[in-house]
Amino acid sequence: MIGKTIFKYAFRSQARHIRRTVLSVVGVGIGTAMGILANCWIWGSEEMQIRAASESGAGHLKVIPVGWLETRENSLRLSDWEKALAEVRALPGVKRVSYRARANGLLAFGNRTSGMEVTGVDPDSERVFNRIVYKSGIEGRYLEAGDADKLVIGREIARQLKIGLDDDLMITISGKEEMKSAMLRVVGIIDTGSRELDSSVCHITLSDLERIIGIPGPTEVSILLNNYKQIESTRRLLAQELPEKNTVITWKESAPELAANAEGDKAFMNLLALIIVLVVGLGIMSAQLTAVMERRREFGILSALGMPGRQIVALILTEAFWVGIGGALIALALSAPIAYRLASRGVNISALMGGVKSFGGVLIDPVIYGDLGWWVIWYAFGVSLAATIAASLYPAWLAQKIDPAEALRRV
Repeated sequence: MIGKTIFKYAFRSQARHIRRTVLSVVGVGIGTAMGILANCWIWGSEEMQIRAASESGAGHLKVIPVGWLETRENSLRLSDWEKALAEVRALPGVKRVSYRARANGLLAFGNRTSGMEVTGVDPDSERVFNRIVYKSGIEGRYLEAGDADKLVIGREIARQLKIGLDDDLMITISGKEEMKSAMLRVVGIIDTGSRELDSSVCHITLSDLERIIGIPGPTEVSILLNNYKQIESTRRLLAQELPEKNTVITWKESAPELAANAEGDKAFMNLLALIIVLVVGLGIMSAQLTAVMERRREFGILSALGMPGRQIVALILTEAFWVGIGGALIALALSAPIAYRLASRGVNISALMGGVKSFGGVLIDPVIYGDLGWWVIWYAFGVSLAATIAASLYPAWLAQKIDPAEALRRV
């Protein structure tokens, strides 16, 4: 019964000081709305960078031989790779799978040469897995299943070697025990718009690479998931099923430069959101302290009538509760339309990127889509209530310390 009375009294107290209450509610609402939009942007930016890395060949997860991560040795091959591939495809939540092998090679045309990493791919899966293939312009065509002695290169390689479609290149690769060479015909030239990427693309079929160097099987199996938020749970599940001498890594280990950049962006935006909440909290604390000082006589009378200190504290915190509820509703009203715009249309940051289309061997998507979901409601009420109640603890403590006799002497 006492709790119900305090609840009603707190509501009426806020209604008696309507201007201060409205200003407090609007202040909390604006601050919480800024926090919502900051997190919408943070998580959207993180998702964009994860998508860029995973769709540029790294995958959300990648199965590799034990020891590859430390040495990056291209001669390593997966143990029992067909079983590993079957285990991957049987996982729930897997969207696409691709597998590859790599080797260090030298391309030569006449007296012109270019050293690079040659990638042996499965054409059918790579064509839909790798955005460097399906999002880029291509002169000619990409590799097809059954192709033999064919290759696809980047535009920058073609420029350096001064070659075009249907030219034959001499490719020399380090084999099992000696250097091996073969003549391959250029059937496609990929143009990503990034000189960095265009100077690194050299794809041949996995069967051609196996034949040339004499080492069977792929080095990696890359995995795209339907939901990137299931990366860690899927990694743990897959690690239990893999054949021995194989392990599984995440996109962060495959693309460490992009992962470090994403972590830096996330830390900065989280700090910004925290500062916003602290500023809102200090504003609420100032308003509550002012209210307590103005109501010293009121609290003195309540104390003289027998209201214990803990109930006075409960009264102040209940008033803060009403401010928090109002602030959350204001925050949702202010942030929801903008967050929906971010999530549905995104923001094109290509102008801010200064023409840069790749980073760390990854083809960057210049459009960031905000993250929008039910979390917005819980965030609005959680942050708003937590900020207002926490900011009211000190004013509440002061209120219950007011001496009734001294307060009643002040008219």
